[in-house]
Amino acid sequence: MAIRLDNLLRQHQAGPSRFYSSFREEVPEPMQLGRSRLAEPAQQQWSRMRLCYNCGASGHLSPRCPERPSSAQAIDSRPIGEGYLKRQTELLNFRVGLFHHKRLAIYVTSSPANPVILGFPWLRRHDPQISWRTGELVRWSPACKGKCLRDQVPRPCRTSCVRESPLTIPAHPPQEYTEFREIFSEERAARLPAHQPWDCAIDLLPNASPPRGRVYPLSLAESKAMEEYVETALAAGHIRPSTSPAEAGFFFVGKKDGGLRPCIDYRGLNAITVPYPYSLPLVPAALEQLRGERIFTKLDLRSAYNLVRIKKGDEWKTAFHTTHGHYEYRVMPFGLTNAPAVFQALINGVFQDLLGKWVIAYIDDILMYSASLEEHVLHVREVLSRLQHHHLYVKLEKCEFHQSTVTFLGYVVSRRGVEMDVVKVQAVTDWPAPTTVRELQRILGFANFYRRFIRNYSSVAGPLTSLLRGKPKRLAWTDQARAAFQQLKDCFTTAPILRHPDPDLPFVVEVDASSSGLGAVLSQRHGQPGKLHPCVFYSRKLTTAEANYDVGNRELLAIKAALEEWRHWLEGACHPFQLLTDHCNLEYLRGAKRLNPRQARWALFFTRFRFMVTYRPGSKNGKADALSRKFDSADKPVLTEPILPPTAILAPVRWNLVEEIQRTHAEEPPPAGCPPSKVFVPPQFRTQVMRWVHEAPISGHPGVRRSTQLVRRRFWWPSLALEVERYVQACPSCAQARTSRQLPEGLLEPLPIPQRPWFHLSVDFLMDLPNSGGYTAVLVVVDRFSKGCKLIPLKGLPSAMQTAEVLFVHVFRNFGLPEDIVSDRGPQFTPRV
Repeated sequence: MAIRLDNLLRQHQAGPSRFYSSFREEVPEPMQLGRSRLAEPAQQQWSRMRLCYNCGASGHLSPRCPERPSSAQAIDSRPIGEGYLKRQTELLNFRVGLFHHKRLAIYVTSSPANPVILGFPWLRRHDPQISWRTGELVRWSPACKGKCLRDQVPRPCRTSCVRESPLTIPAHPPQEYTEFREIFSEERAARLPAHQPWDCAIDLLPNASPPRGRVYPLSLAESKAMEEYVETALAAGHIRPSTSPAEAGFFFVGKKDGGLRPCIDYRGLNAITVPYPYSLPLVPAALEQLRGERIFTKLDLRSAYNLVRIKKGDEWKTAFHTTHGHYEYRVMPFGLTNAPAVFQALINGVFQDLLGKWVIAYIDDILMYSASLEEHVLHVREVLSRLQHHHLYVKLEKCEFHQSTVTFLGYVVSRRGVEMDVVKVQAVTDWPAPTTVRELQRILGFANFYRRFIRNYSSVAGPLTSLLRGKPKRLAWTDQARAAFQQLKDCFTTAPILRHPDPDLPFVVEVDASSSGLGAVLSQRHGQPGKLHPCVFYSRKLTTAEANYDVGNRELLAIKAALEEWRHWLEGACHPFQLLTDHCNLEYLRGAKRLNPRQARWALFFTRFRFMVTYRPGSKNGKADALSRKFDSADKPVLTEPILPPTAILAPVRWNLVEEIQRTHAEEPPPAGCPPSKVFVPPQFRTQVMRWVHEAPISGHPGVRRSTQLVRRRFWWPSLALEVERYVQACPSCAQARTSRQLPEGLLEPLPIPQRPWFHLSVDFLMDLPNSGGYTAVLVVVDRFSKGCKLIPLKGLPSAMQTAEVLFVHVFRNFGLPEDIVSDRGPQFTPRV
């Protein structure tokens, strides 16, 4: 409001404003305060009784009345509002921004344009940085931020607000439950919960040292998002400044909507944490009791983990480090290994006497069931009442009320009982008919693994296997084969192939990824021989972005997708499950030191599960491999988005030259020394091969050694190296672009104009002259100022010492020493003499 006030002052300095009336020195009369003016007899009577004109009380007069309005002025001495303060309030809870909380006495005045005005003493104490151009608060001062963040961690206190802010509810619950509206509030769910007996305890292994994670570098956008997250979490009380010796890494990962999601790397803490021995409920066994129930309601809790406090004294173990400080959690964050079991203990404690009667609760999912609507309303009200009593909040947009059929934890629940969700077998039932021999082989390989669970498997699959006899090149698909294919898919959707997951038995998860899709199978071993029965099939097509992942990231994506799909069975399972993959490099993931943001997000998700990664070669991973490749045939014709635009193609790559060379081998067979993996090139094609390798736009005119290597990759002839060298050396494009290996030549610039005679000389030799008295050479000395010339005869080319002696005797002795001498820098002028 101080910024808005200043803007208004600047805009209305020239004259009076509709917000600020003209300044008056006199005190307003009582009638200006909304009271009736005292009549003259009343004034005389009040004066005799020594009563105050303002409040009517005795003991003081109007000038000293405590309720007498005081003047209120802005920085330019103009009155604020009506120009006076009506009264001073009691101490109220006053908050500015996210972390400025004070109990202050507030002055009240009539200023409809400004609900709150920050005075100059308050601004000077906190020293915020304000952009006067935009009228916005840019940031708080470092001193204010450090002090207020430490001092103003929210504490439970009695509010002094007269009216609470309205609840933000995206929709309305059914009319029968309107009195429980507050448990659907997102604002209330963000408050700091109180300590409860089920607080999350973090017990470390004996002699374990506090984990210290790496500091992740953040971009400018991530740094700003980190400041906002820290300020919001501090204001809500979810975190506080810490001096803990432990520190986990803090980083961001991208959301699907382009935003940033904060993540804490708790892999080090989870490795030394004692597992919480609390099993998750047996949901399949509980669902078996639902036969005959008609009405169902499903609830989903909001911010489930943040509704549980960290046990007092264990907060330091959750500490994380940022570039702006060290903080620790006061509520249970995501990523802790015991978080699912702790929250399940909380839910079981709340609904202990209702579980198995008409409530099923699995972590943050709650299902209520009843035989009649009247009874069901009472059941739902009881559940909502307990949630309200324990300050647990519900995400209304994910709730389903009074339904006859609901999907709960992968099962379809209705009055008929519990049925298998069609999504569980959709990966098989939606399998398209094969169009190639390879696709049919893949399907039969997948089905062959479960042949011992299918009665008369050979008869059912006989029409399909007969299509592969004789190793055909093309698939002859018939009506009989189509009927057998459909019957084989139907066998996978009925017992005894598919078994309901048994939480008491260990799970086996098989995953695989191809260039077009993901595939996974959830299985368990039943019976004495330990036969592996499938429980659920899963597959999906890769998106355009996911198809660009490398092999390792596609395999990681397959694991993440499978664990997300079957989280309600695998998270908190009684036994660690086995994860089978054909990519051996995935075993490093949990302990890797450097992960990209995508891998780091997935690694934190994996810490919620207990599993062992087992490498199995792709030849033995046929079930998941077949599911992942079911989209291959559908993807082949769908190439609507080329990687390179047509304008970026320099020239098409032509391979018909190899075919032409191979056709000539019938007339001229390769010599005996030709390697079997290379193509022998006859003399008439050698120039084309060298031109194709050396001058193609994608080659870029490589040198002799590189060109020879490129030719030798596919071709051979006896004199290959010599002919390639000659071709490259004779290439005109290379000759024009070839750079010299000599030192760069000097710049040609004119000599400066001389100022005196014989101070600037030029010297050179005239050689091979006709013999005249034994003289065959002449030393020419020219004065560049007067153009005077001195010719000195010599008997041959002199040495450097002889040249110096000649110049001294014939030139320097007569004209003096010059300032500089210009020569051709021959050996007679450059050596030191």
